[in-house]
Amino acid sequence: MPLIDMPEFSGDLLDEFAARRTERVNTPVIQPAEPFLDMAGEDLRRRIFLTESETGANLCLRPEFTIPVCLRHIETATGTPKRYSYLGEVFRQRREGAHEFYQAGIEDLGDKDIASADARAIGDAAGILKVLLPGRKLELTLGDQAVFEAVVKALGLPFGWQRRLIHAFGDMEHLEALLERLARPQPVAGLDPAIAALISSGDEAELVARIDRTMEETGYSTNASRSPAEIARRLKEKLELAETRLDGTALLLLREFLTLRLPVADAPAALAGFADAAGLKLGPAIALFDARLAALANAGADLASMTYRAAFGRPLDYYTGLVFEVTEAGSAAVLAGGGRFDRLLTLLGAREHIPAVGFSLWLDRIEAARSAVAGRKVEPGFRAEPPRAEKTSS
Repeated sequence: MPLIDMPEFSGDLLDEFAARRTERVNTPVIQPAEPFLDMAGEDLRRRIFLTESETGANLCLRPEFTIPVCLRHIETATGTPKRYSYLGEVFRQRREGAHEFYQAGIEDLGDKDIASADARAIGDAAGILKVLLPGRKLELTLGDQAVFEAVVKALGLPFGWQRRLIHAFGDMEHLEALLERLARPQPVAGLDPAIAALISSGDEAELVARIDRTMEETGYSTNASRSPAEIARRLKEKLELAETRLDGTALLLLREFLTLRLPVADAPAALAGFADAAGLKLGPAIALFDARLAALANAGADLASMTYRAAFGRPLDYYTGLVFEVTEAGSAAVLAGGGRFDRLLTLLGAREHIPAVGFSLWLDRIEAARSAVAGRKVEPGFRAEPPRAEKTSS
C-alpha cells in the first residue's frame, strides 16, 4: 500500500495519456541498482536508496521510471515505435520535499523522425500541464546536448577532455571548474619522475615493463584489477589531459557559446552566426535544431513561450540531444522535464539502435501549484510564491 495519496487529478492525467494513444505500464518498486549507478548521473546516483539481496546483488527503490520502462521494453521484446506512459511512486532523497513522491510521464521509443518526436514530447508535456493548470502561463526552457557536443568536438580537444566537458553539461559550476583547468593546466601530483619520463619518451614497451616490475616488487600484482598495459594507458591519458591547454581564443569561444540565451525562434540564426564567426563546423547539429523548430511550428506550438539556453542541460548522463523543462511563468519550480536519450536502450542491452525521447511530470509540484490558487483568491497583480526548485531529473 502506498504511504502517500495519489494526486486527486490522477484520473485527468490518465485520460490525457489515453488520448495520446500511450500504453500505460508499471514497473517493480525494487529495481536492480547497476543501471542507475552506471547510466543515470552523479546527481541521481547519490540520492537513490540502496539495499542488497540475499545473494549480494545491489538493489534500489525505483528512483525514476525511464530506465525501468526501457528495461521492460527490452525484456518483453516489444516492437517499435511504441509510446509508454506511467504513473507511480518514485523514491529518492531531495533537498526539499518528501523522499517518496508520485511521478508520471511518457516515453516515446523508436520513432525515427527525430524532429517530429521531439516536438511531440514538448507538445505533450505542455498540453497536459495546460489541462492540469488551466489558465496558467507556462514557460519552456530548451537546451541541446548535441549542439554542445558539436561545439566541444569542433574545438579539437583530446577525446578525454571532450568526454569530461560533455559529462558536465548542465552543471555550470562543474563545467566552469573544468574550463579553469583548461585555461591553467596543473601537473599530475605524485607521479614518479621515471614513469613520467617514459610516458614523455613514447617508449610504451619499457613503460609497461617498468610498471610490471614495480607491481611485482610491491606485491600489488597479485591483487591488481588492471594489467600493466591498462595502467600505462590510463597514466598516458591522465598526463595528456593534465597537460592540455585550451588556447585563449578557443576558451573565449566556448564561454561565449555558453552565454547564449534567447527566444527559441531566434536560436537557429544565432547558432549559425556563432558557428560562422568562430569558424566551427556545426552543420548537422544545427540542421537537426532547425528541423525540430519547424516541427514545433507545424504543430502549432507557442514558440513565444520558449527560451533556448546553450548551457541548459539536465543532470542525467543518458541524454543525447534535446533537453527541456516547463515552469509556470514567474516560478522556478520545474513542473515537467525531459529530453532525448538515443543511446540508452543500446547501453541497456537492446540489440538494435532505438531512438527515444520522453518527459516526466512532477506531480507534487503540480499539486502545489493547483493548491496555491484553489486555496485562496488571488488578487490582480499578486503572484503566489511556489516552492523553490531543486536540480531535477526526469
